[in-house]
Amino acid sequence: MTRVALITGSSSGIGAATARLLAERGMRVVINYLHSEQAAQEVAGGIEAAGGEAMAVQADVRDVAAGDALVERVRSAWGGIDVLVHNALTPYAIKPFEEMTWDELGGKLDDELRAAFVVTKAVLPAMTAQNWGRLIYLGTGLSRQPRAGMIALGTAKAALTQFARYLAQELGPRGITVNVVEPGPVAETRISHVLDDEQRRRQTAATPLGRLAVPADVATVVAFYAGEDNSFMTGTTAAVNGGMAMY
Repeated sequence: MTRVALITGSSSGIGAATARLLAERGMRVVINYLHSEQAAQEVAGGIEAAGGEAMAVQADVRDVAAGDALVERVRSAWGGIDVLVHNALTPYAIKPFEEMTWDELGGKLDDELRAAFVVTKAVLPAMTAQNWGRLIYLGTGLSRQPRAGMIALGTAKAALTQFARYLAQELGPRGITVNVVEPGPVAETRISHVLDDEQRRRQTAATPLGRLAVPADVATVVAFYAGEDNSFMTGTTAAVNGGMAMY
């Protein structure tokens, strides 16, 4: 059976690397994007040029109608979605708590959980019907290890991780595994600019493996969780940080 994987926010960075790797491993992949159509089409085109199957589909996964339409389009072409990799990153403020408004903090919490809620609801019926599924959510090490100015992202992702644990408990009897991948700092992504050269130097020095992650490092862990071999790990969180933080 050829599995179908939906990767939200996959026009670049970790999402694109994950889409490429899952395609290399024989899955049909759906490249979801919000604004970056050209980049998403390039990712899909590269996968197809390498012999894989991919489609690029625009959708704001915070919107119920858009999420349902996305899943219906995939169902019409390839059947139900077997694997969800929820990687889409909604905007967030980078500032100290004392300078932050509730709209900035509460808005990020709402966006984070709304997107996870909407897209999970949309893919769940097909997974339930076949008694098999993989739900993988991208978190962040900032949900455990605070860093100045990152309270909105860290708090929202901590809530996402707990959301995933509750899903793991509820959906396990249906043959659906639910896991979280928590990267530390990742180079070569759209948000890596938040680290200046001195911060990168310090973080590299604090990493036992001697470098920061790149998207392919994270994609490899996601691909394990997405695969057939991962039949007995659920409710877990994988830290992909080169040993910078050990939990």
